[in-house]
Amino acid sequence: MPQKKTTNRMDKVNETLRKEISLIIDQDLKNPNITGIISVTKVKTAVDLSSARVYISLLNCKSKKNTLQGIKKASGYIRSELAKRINLRYTPELIFEIDESMEYGSRIENILKEIMPPKNEE
Repeated sequence: MPQKKTTNRMDKVNETLRKEISLIIDQDLKNPNITGIISVTKVKTAVDLSSARVYISLLNCKSKKNTLQGIKKASGYIRSELAKRINLRYTPELIFEIDESMEYGSRIENILKEIMPPKNEE
């Protein structure tokens, strides 16, 4: 069965959620386990707004595991703040996952640098 293409409204909801979650994590969370630079790379919301997968990228953190656990523990707070900031009928349950795409891209880039000979500039 082919996957449904997201609608323009869902794209707007996802982008709004991404921006607001990013602001809440950056400005409001005071958990000492949450360290480093945390960026929300993507949000995928279910069509019925029951849940939203939030993909985060972690840079320069002491422990990715502890940081992810801290964010997961704060998901109820983040959800309540979203409800205050965004006018949606239902505020989705937040499911946080680490986005490995940036690390994967840098690994591929390093491998390509090793394989490819340097270009001589004339």
